[in-house]
Order: sequence, then structure tokens, then C-alpha cells
Amino acid sequence: MSPEETPDPGGLEPERAPRAVHRPVLIDEVVAWLAPREGSILVDGTAGAGGHAAALARRVGDSGRVVAFDRDPEMLELARKATAGLPVSLVHAPYSAMREKLAGRGIAAGEVDGVLLDLGLSSDQLAWRHRGFSFGSDGPLDMRFDPTSDGPTAADLLAESSAEDLATAFFEFGEERFSRRIARRIVETRDAEPLTTTGQLAELVRRCIPGKLRHGPIDPATRVFQALRILVNDELKHLDAILAELPDILAPGGRAAIISFHSLEDRPTKWAFRNDPRWTVLTKKPVIATAEETAVNPRARSAKLRVAERWSNQEPTPTPTSPST
Repeated sequence: MSPEETPDPGGLEPERAPRAVHRPVLIDEVVAWLAPREGSILVDGTAGAGGHAAALARRVGDSGRVVAFDRDPEMLELARKATAGLPVSLVHAPYSAMREKLAGRGIAAGEVDGVLLDLGLSSDQLAWRHRGFSFGSDGPLDMRFDPTSDGPTAADLLAESSAEDLATAFFEFGEERFSRRIARRIVETRDAEPLTTTGQLAELVRRCIPGKLRHGPIDPATRVFQALRILVNDELKHLDAILAELPDILAPGGRAAIISFHSLEDRPTKWAFRNDPRWTVLTKKPVIATAEETAVNPRARSAKLRVAERWSNQEPTPTPTSPST
């Protein structure tokens, strides 16, 4: 997945994007740490375009299984193409529903050998202007990971929320220092000019930022867009829910690998791994992308991979010192 400052690669509609543009980050490292074997049962909680799921499925053989979740039906279509012919089952559901959905497919709690979560947003979602994730091209302010749901869109929340609630969200989820100023401007102007497009919101935010701070490496609208997306999709609530359940989902000796892109995702992951006695932390420091990977995939520069193993009485399996291929 990708942080919001990734440039919009053209705003292609999904029907005009026959192949995925997203490159899975830290893919060699994920395979090395999860160490899939013939017959393994693995779960990719964030299927995206299917890159990680396909790489893992190639290692589990015909007797193994990869179950891949995603809230976004359009991403699942890309994943379907990437995993064709491989032992992968695709599930349209949030990863927080993992335990329930696995049970419905005959996989009981405690039977999973490895779980991957690649958090955040994919380049494909950013590229689709009709989804409203990117301010690189104008589109409707939707931002729902699942556009088939009846949950509020970003435009709905901007129209209905109080200035205080918006300011809190911009500050807590986006670390936006001008959160109150931006929230007041939204409330003051929304009756006369409802915010319905990404271009409108981005321009409003930019006008709220002092002139000397508008011209930096990151667009001033980045933090507000991140905060609004997290709010629309309840991302941190879903993350907290799955962190609490992962130890029960995994078999003894099973591993969880979580890739985060900002501190709001990384902090709860780090805390859960270090403070739950059912975990053995395998990555004392987060694994980051190599210079070679960031050179060809700049999105990887902010990725952090943490891995923990479900405690067992058995001797721990050797941990890798370098990615396997």
C-alpha cells in the first residue's frame, strides 16, 4: 500500500487500467519472514492487486492455501487476475472479520500459519479519480474502501461534522498543525459552496496554509486527505480489532507480518507485539526497504515491516538474516 503523497499516475478509470500499477513493497522480506511451506495456510488481510498473495501462494503448493481479504471489490478484481491458477481464495470483507470469515471456509482459529497485513492505500486506488482518494486529479469526494457499502462518504462527513470533530480528526489522524483553521473554513463555507470534489477540498486546504509553507515537497492537502480517509473507513478501529484477534487466529509458531506507512499504524502494531505475552517479537527494529527497492519503487521508502511469532512450546524456527527469493 501507499502513503498519500504518491503522485497520481494519471487518474485512470478502472476499465481503462487493464493491469495493476501497484508494486507490492518488501515482497522478498515478507516471503522470507512468513516462510511459507508446502501445505501452509496463509492469510493476506489486504489483498490489494494480489502481488503478495501470488508470491505466497507459489510457495504453499497444491496442498496449501492462501485466503486474501479486501474491502474494495475493484482491487479484488485485480487480485483475481494476479492469482489466477494459484491456490488463492478471495474474500470481499475487511480483515477485522478474518476470524469469522475463515471459520465459514472451514479454517478454525489456531490453524493459520501466517498472516500478512499491508496497510494503507494502493497506487491503483489513488489512480482511480472516481474513488476520490487523490488530489492529483479532480474527482468526487468518496474515499470509501468499499464503495458498495452504505457508509458515509468523505463529502458526507465534511457536510455533517462539526468544526470541532473535523479539527480533531485532522489533527489526530493527519497530524495537521492548522487543523482548527481548516475545519473552521470548511464549516464557514460549506453552506454556500458544498465540498463535493477532491479539487475543491485540496484548494480550500491550501488557502488555509500560510504562504511560505505551501511550497514544500509534500502538498499541503496531504495530511487532511489522509485523515479524512482514515475517518471514512474507520481504519484504526479495524486495525485494533485484528491486532486483538491475531494470536487466536494463528497456530502456535505461526507468524504475523504487518507493513505500515505512518506512525498511526506502526505504534499500535509495535505495542501489540511487545505487550501481549502470546507474541515473540522477531523484528526488534522494523524492516525497511533496501536502497535498490526504493530506487525502483519510491513508495517503499516509508514502509515498515514488523513480524511476530505466536508463542509455542516448541523451539523457535530460525529467523532469516536476509530475504529469500
